Amino acid sequence: MKGLLTIGLLIFSNIFMTLAWYGHLKFGEMKGFQKLGIFAIIMISWGIAFFEYIFQVPANRIGFREYGGPFSLIQLKVLQEVITLVIFTLFTLLVFKNETFKWNHFAGFICLVLAVYFIFKK
Repeated sequence: MKGLLTIGLLIFSNIFMTLAWYGHLKFGEMKGFQKLGIFAIIMISWGIAFFEYIFQVPANRIGFREYGGPFSLIQLKVLQEVITLVIFTLFTLLVFKNETFKWNHFAGFICLVLAVYFIFKK
């Protein structure tokens, strides 16, 4: 149960992280945002990132073995990285229509999935 809760919280955390880190690149297409300076964009992104932490911190505490969770620290980090890439890829393909998913991206993701396999192997 703690493992699934950790993964769910990491997914939500990464949705907010992706919006904070890359969502502002689409602000130029939104009415009223074109005239904002970099400081305003940073503040908006920082506000979005706050919600990332609301999910990320509990995910790590619930999932970490030393707090009764099922994952080592290394397992948590690798899991988070793969979730980040999945969320980022979906976001990129849905929001940035000019981006494409190529064979080398797929090959790289396979390597990351293999990394998860080896990290979790006993």
